[in-house]
Amino acid sequence: MTEKFEKSFGEGKGELITLNYQKPLPMRLDRWLVSQRPEQSRARIQKFIEAGYVRVNGVTGRAKTPLRNGDEIQMWVPPPEPLSYLQPESMQLDILYEDEHLIVINKSAGITVHPAPGNRNGTLVNGLLHHCTNLPGISGKLRPGIVHRLDKDTTGCIVIAKSQEALVKLQLQIQKRIASRNYIGIVNGSPQESGGIIIGNIGRHPIDRKKYAVVNDESGRHACTHWELIERLNNYSLLGFKLDTGRTHQIRVHCAHIGHPILGDKTYSRCKKLPINLEGQMLHAIQLSINHPITNDRMTFQSPMPKKFKLLLELLRQRAQINK
Repeated sequence: MTEKFEKSFGEGKGELITLNYQKPLPMRLDRWLVSQRPEQSRARIQKFIEAGYVRVNGVTGRAKTPLRNGDEIQMWVPPPEPLSYLQPESMQLDILYEDEHLIVINKSAGITVHPAPGNRNGTLVNGLLHHCTNLPGISGKLRPGIVHRLDKDTTGCIVIAKSQEALVKLQLQIQKRIASRNYIGIVNGSPQESGGIIIGNIGRHPIDRKKYAVVNDESGRHACTHWELIERLNNYSLLGFKLDTGRTHQIRVHCAHIGHPILGDKTYSRCKKLPINLEGQMLHAIQLSINHPITNDRMTFQSPMPKKFKLLLELLRQRAQINK
């Protein structure tokens, strides 16, 4: 039993959750908790376990602790960190849809979704805190209301929850693949096939820890990307993508892994001379489909191609015509 667990619970801080495992077959503690608490990420669950905030039958648990039928699990969830240091900022938001439960944004390139240590200003969250005054109470820490992320230079559809109920239900839709996320990207090279599935565990790069890579050991997480060839453009191609999972940099890592990196991706591809200067990768979340978290109505949102994406595509098409 950890002193912090006992002290915080005794002072009434945070939330003590008691659960019972009722399955005939054993299951790892961390994986089962993720399935039971969809509002918490797997990484956060693992941090709770590592910090000693989870007990199995009164004994501090480990991530690999096997649960057996009848086990009692207690998890102390620390109170959310105050967001007082996050400053609301007036920001031009391209709003595709909004009601009292959620807001769908067409995100521009160059905007980080949520703050991180050393980068607490100028993010989408800062702009949302200015636009939606009730966000500070949702999910706490640095990601209030964030259901899923887009990389800094990836553009397009992103949904943000405006209530805790909406957040949990939307995150569950992502996990269970009820939500559908479709992307388009311009890649280097021309795949021989017209489409396929890329399956490869994604984890930290074994040498450069700031990057991710397809890995073969348990350090990676299962990742699955469906792709289709939309248009051949000589030495380049326009591809469509659909995600089964949502790992960090997933499409970018998978495309680089199969030898067709996203154009403009300075992390996972070598910069080549192109007809226009690119400040980031040519990857765009063009469509998002979800069930409304309260009414359950199916909703589909479309995001138009950014100007630079569209301009590059037209220039590549012109080159392709000349070279025919």
